[in-house]
Amino acid sequence: MDQVKKGLEGVVALDTQISFIDGVQGILRYRGIEIEKLADLSYDAVSYLLIYGKIPDAGELKPFSMELIKERDVHPHLLDMLKFCDFEHEFLDALRTAISVCAHFDEDLNDISEQANVRKAIRLIARFPTLVAAFYRMANGLEVISPDPSLSHGANFLYMLRGALPTALEAQAMEKDFILSAEHELNPSTFALRITASTLSDMHSAVISGLCTLKGSLHGGAREGVMDMLDDIGSADNIAAYVQEHLEHKQRIMGFGHRVYKTYDPRARIYRDIAMQVATEKGKSHWFDLAREIESVMYHEMVENKHKPIYPNVDFYSGVLYKDLDIPSYMATSIFAIGRISGWIAHFMEQYADNRVIRPRAHFV
Repeated sequence: MDQVKKGLEGVVALDTQISFIDGVQGILRYRGIEIEKLADLSYDAVSYLLIYGKIPDAGELKPFSMELIKERDVHPHLLDMLKFCDFEHEFLDALRTAISVCAHFDEDLNDISEQANVRKAIRLIARFPTLVAAFYRMANGLEVISPDPSLSHGANFLYMLRGALPTALEAQAMEKDFILSAEHELNPSTFALRITASTLSDMHSAVISGLCTLKGSLHGGAREGVMDMLDDIGSADNIAAYVQEHLEHKQRIMGFGHRVYKTYDPRARIYRDIAMQVATEKGKSHWFDLAREIESVMYHEMVENKHKPIYPNVDFYSGVLYKDLDIPSYMATSIFAIGRISGWIAHFMEQYADNRVIRPRAHFV
């Protein structure tokens, strides 16, 4: 048997047309298009791209967006049931439960035809924001707010969350967040989803596999860790001591380093720019300034002194953005899932289109 590679590091498990990563050059493409170009599109357009393999023209995007808008509402019985969830736990637990219940209300659940899978995909993409916003409102004793069909995916989420219309920049920031979170090749949650799909299980079951994997602190949960770290550091005066202590004890500095990227994560640059814009608009630059100083200290310690290519990853400045959007840290992973669902669905469909059960071997010791 070939040499075991722990964590499957460097192992190429399958072919994909969905995304491409060059970790040395810091390049990320969805369907062959650089992420920097896609970040200025709508989340609806990027979802269409991921699922269908092309950027939609106006005649294709409008009906797709209208279908998403039509499917934003969730069954009232589902909301009633979710009131019994324990919101002291992470919201991702409630989202996982909600998707399990959604499956029972979906007439296409066990229809695995391509047409049925597209219908289920649209429902899931449309309802993730509605569910996450509803959890927040319930957990805080607030009335659940229905979706607004006049608003974009990102603007509608912030509206349902807050009960007030976001600014144009806030809405744009949320759209970019969903786009940047949408897809990233065979990350752990996507791989888990593809394993489930490879058994010809249904879409809801595969998505639940992805959600369960995303929860881990070494995957989607890292964004929450960044936000908590910013709170722990609090002031620029505490950065040097915090970094030194963590490095001496071989503890992670949240939001830095990546299994694939050996340079600056291209998503982190976009997050940094939009986080700066939001901080400027709101007139509160504390978290952004703190993050920039943390990045400077880490660059000095890791790149200049130790010659280790450890740079900010996708979680670092997204955590800063969430803080300036007044999003609590315990919601971070669930919001990550709102963006990631379109990428998961693209992988589910790609797996179905050319399937072989994913079944690696283990080396007995």
